[in-house]
Amino acid sequence: MHINDIFAAQPLTCSFEFFPPKTQKGADALYESITQLETLKPAFVSVTYGAGGSTRELTNDLVVRIKQTTTLHPIPHLTCVCHQENEIAEIIERYAGEGVSNLLALGGDPPRDKADWNREQDAFRYAADLVAFIRKFNDSGRHPDPRGFGIGVAGFPEGHPATPNRLDEMDHLKAKVDAGADYICTQLFFSNADFYDFCERCEIAGIHVPIIAGIMPISTVQGMKRMAELSAGSRFPARLLRRIYRVQDDPQAVERVGIEWASQQCADLIDHQVKGIHFYTLNKSDATRQIYANLGVRDSAALQE
Repeated sequence: MHINDIFAAQPLTCSFEFFPPKTQKGADALYESITQLETLKPAFVSVTYGAGGSTRELTNDLVVRIKQTTTLHPIPHLTCVCHQENEIAEIIERYAGEGVSNLLALGGDPPRDKADWNREQDAFRYAADLVAFIRKFNDSGRHPDPRGFGIGVAGFPEGHPATPNRLDEMDHLKAKVDAGADYICTQLFFSNADFYDFCERCEIAGIHVPIIAGIMPISTVQGMKRMAELSAGSRFPARLLRRIYRVQDDPQAVERVGIEWASQQCADLIDHQVKGIHFYTLNKSDATRQIYANLGVRDSAALQE
């Protein structure tokens, strides 16, 4: 289902993100989580794409499996780093042939073994270039849907780690939307004030596509520290840190605090009529299902009421 049809049908979308496992054990565990999360009736699910395309085949295989064996609408990620135009063309042709309706176009990161990768070698320097390429494919009429792929892009409520100038950051985001993006899915954040400020700055910049809020509950102290490293400094509110460090020697208590905080974030976002909430699941179902329980709903459909 095209993302614009999903937005038209659902005032509030809830969606989940998965990553393709590299082992059979991981794949089995993920599919158990998918089976459990399917009962929550998400609007769609996204599937990540490893740095530099390192999980290209795994991503495609997982997307196809989800599409063929579940009721879920999978949205594969697609990145620019370490890719040439013919490679991207082959990937999107393949997805079109498999009936995939939407893509998430990202800049991406180089793989660890290519940390010094020269981006000048890439056909698409910025995500906006990738969006424009997908839109050009859409215009060719080679997708089963006359509209072609729905296209999502990333937003950064806490600021893009590679763009410290936040005015430039919004210019780059506007360029992605002007190139043809249909919606924005944000990176995770822990202060809703950052998200609301981001939405206001989008409005000021003339960005009027739906914005989906990215949520990931803290599950461990080490996981929290790793989040900070990977995102070049996530902003953890002092109130959250106090609660986490107060129980840091009790892993189950840390997880409960993280889920409670994320639940409060979601409740507040819903009260502010957010267009969508995207849960970064880490291929597990427990935290997301607990958040739904804390919100007092059985599934996403109940959130529309």
